Amino acid sequence: MVAGVQIHTKVAQDAQSEILTDGAVAFLAALHRTFESTRQSLLAARDDAQRRFDSGVPLDFPPETAHIRAEPSWHCAPPGPGLADRRVEITGPTDRKMVINALNSGAKTFMADFEDSSAPTFANMIIGQVNLRDAINRQIDFTSNGKQYKLSQNPAVLLVRPRGWHLDETRVTVDNAPISGSLFDFGLYFYTNAHELTKRGSGPYFYLPKMEHYLEARLWNDVFLFSQSYIGIPHNTIRATVLIETLPAAFQMEEILFELRNHSAGLNCGRWDYIFSAIKKRRADRSAVLPDRKDVTMTVPFMDAYVRLLIQTCHRRKVAAMGGMSAQIPIKDDPKANEVAMEKVRADKLREVTAGHDGTWIAHPLINQIARKVFDENMLGPNQYHVRREDVKVAAADLLSSNVPGKITEDGIRSNISVALAYCGAWIGGNGCIPVSYLMEDAATAEIARVQLWQWVKYGSRLDTGEQITAPYVDRIIAEQAPGVQKIAPSVKDDHLRIATKYLMDQVRQQWPSEFLTSDLMPYLTMADGVEDKWHRSVL
Repeated sequence: MVAGVQIHTKVAQDAQSEILTDGAVAFLAALHRTFESTRQSLLAARDDAQRRFDSGVPLDFPPETAHIRAEPSWHCAPPGPGLADRRVEITGPTDRKMVINALNSGAKTFMADFEDSSAPTFANMIIGQVNLRDAINRQIDFTSNGKQYKLSQNPAVLLVRPRGWHLDETRVTVDNAPISGSLFDFGLYFYTNAHELTKRGSGPYFYLPKMEHYLEARLWNDVFLFSQSYIGIPHNTIRATVLIETLPAAFQMEEILFELRNHSAGLNCGRWDYIFSAIKKRRADRSAVLPDRKDVTMTVPFMDAYVRLLIQTCHRRKVAAMGGMSAQIPIKDDPKANEVAMEKVRADKLREVTAGHDGTWIAHPLINQIARKVFDENMLGPNQYHVRREDVKVAAADLLSSNVPGKITEDGIRSNISVALAYCGAWIGGNGCIPVSYLMEDAATAEIARVQLWQWVKYGSRLDTGEQITAPYVDRIIAEQAPGVQKIAPSVKDDHLRIATKYLMDQVRQQWPSEFLTSDLMPYLTMADGVEDKWHRSVL
């Protein structure tokens, strides 16, 4: 074992012995010792920025980087092998069956997710690494209940999303401090697979979540340079697509691309997290109260402005502008309802491709044919980098528009409560994505539900009936919805539902909403792995 490194849990022992080799652990320790102080300073800078927003300082494009935005001559790296055509990307967690089905789905790429669609139990994180290694080495086939799962001859190109900068990997410490979840997920995947991926004509490709500042992109770029040198592969082999899923990042798209330009594979509209961030970052702004989640569509002004600016920015810099997630899953027992739902998917994908996006996200293999057909009919080349969108003029006020038509309804409140309870309960039990009402819910959609409830209580919003939304009112609806949660999410255990219920009741009473429910609930996963969590305050 490497000096100063401790692995505090014995779960998934076989997977640990395969993945946490001395060489891999030494690499993780080197990443932590080189970059942890920078990570912590950037997380502190997020808090400073939030205090400025709360005091009334509006978000704006950074004046100190105006020269980067104004300079037309710089471009990002060309697409890595296999990344020129990304018209349909499927996403999901890293369990073995999901990995095979996603790689075989017919989608161009598969984003294997250690973040919002995975609950970070240590078993999920470490066995997920085994599964990805086995997929890359074409050794992942297995049989379950008499059914054979076998990787196809031409699987999708693999990308990996590590956890965000804010999350700790509490089961592994370096010099008595937990390692960054980002560096743990990235580091193990990169160290284990980078040479093999390049040998096979692909490369180590990543999605980077939850960034709030271009200096956080600079940190990732520094990590990439360090890592490529460490294992002896050429610089600029890595490619990374950044999810623009926080409100501050929307004002720094050019700068984020600039920082990562030699490793950049573009930007993605992380639509659900973006709505969550818009509420959270403007938490002190009464004018930013949003209506029911179903009314906050991609065509409302602040979302439309963000999409147009992202496409223009990416194509100006010659990289992919990826569209957002269709969370819809097929409704097998109701053909009429299924056709209505699939028509919504078609319309969403048509909006994306005609706006100039180079690809889109899906959450279920059966949605691939619909998304693929729309893009095949409307995008004749591998991408649309030539669609420059020079017509687009987006000002700060457009990204902050409070013009969102809609109402706050009791149905909207009940839906938010059911999603939040079901998701939090499932997450504590180790499941990071669950189907609710034929939508695949992950942490991002549960976060919208949580902060909307907080926002409506905080500002005494009124239902369309005129009734005021208060904490006791939310308590009453929680009490009415809670008994039905296990019907829509049967895997949720009673004690986990109780924790989720108490958590949600507590959240709507806070002065400000917590930053992330995943950070709040992480101590439960840490304790379930037999580790005392000394680093996170228990929320209950």
